[in-house]
Amino acid sequence: MKKIILFFLLISGVIFAQQSVLEQKINSITKDKNATVGISVLGFENGFRFNKNSDKKLPMQSVFKFHIAAAVLDYVEKGKLSLDQKIALNKSNLHENTWSPLREKYPNGNEGVTLGEILEFTVAKSDNNGCDIMLKLLGGTKTVQNFMNSNGVKNFQIKFNEEEMHKDWNVQYENYSTTQSAMDVLKKFYDGKLLSKKQTDYLMQVMLSTSTGMNKIVEQLPKNTPVARKTGASGKNDAGLTGAENEIAIITLPNGKHYAIALFVSNSTESDATNCKMISDISKAVWDYFNK
Repeated sequence: MKKIILFFLLISGVIFAQQSVLEQKINSITKDKNATVGISVLGFENGFRFNKNSDKKLPMQSVFKFHIAAAVLDYVEKGKLSLDQKIALNKSNLHENTWSPLREKYPNGNEGVTLGEILEFTVAKSDNNGCDIMLKLLGGTKTVQNFMNSNGVKNFQIKFNEEEMHKDWNVQYENYSTTQSAMDVLKKFYDGKLLSKKQTDYLMQVMLSTSTGMNKIVEQLPKNTPVARKTGASGKNDAGLTGAENEIAIITLPNGKHYAIALFVSNSTESDATNCKMISDISKAVWDYFNK
């Protein structure tokens, strides 16, 4: 019995020491940075948790497109929408002066683009016009809020769409989440507690194809690592302030296990490159922890 107790004490001591090393590494990455950095990590199979500033309500920016896509797919599952339904694109919903690969593909509009294609552009390429098209189909941000509330997602708020955020810098702070909330909703999603299996599998594949933010979470991970993710970024205002440089992800390890990570850099006066490097370096430190 004593040997068993000593064994578990030894294992606990090793785990604690490794956690301390991770914490020290992350603290060294964020040290002296003029920014609020929120971090949440959860090992799905081993229950490992790491949190730093995880209770701060920080602007999501395009990370909220994950929540919007989930609400759309809930409507699809309920028969209120269909991924095959056709949506007309024109000047009324293909706004200029906003990030929109969808507009670049259809510069003259199109009478029959499927909701599925719009959703994929919105999540995997972070299309702002696609985002607002989906919100209009849902009847507004309140539908997304109600969907998240009904699934027990706390410390999450969505009030404004992309067009409104582009008109007023301060509006982004009304679309907030804590990193703890972002991590928790990823776990619910992975466990099939947010959407049906069919819709979960579909959205997971879309997130795995994300092409934005290649200099953030995935930058230093081994090539071809499966990472289902959603990025977000505000850019800088006239005062040189970054409201948000964010990313959330579900990462598959070489041993087949998984962890979720949510990284939000907010109210930063650092350069865009520095903000993204922080996310990249923290992601690599967490990867190294899980692969020891």
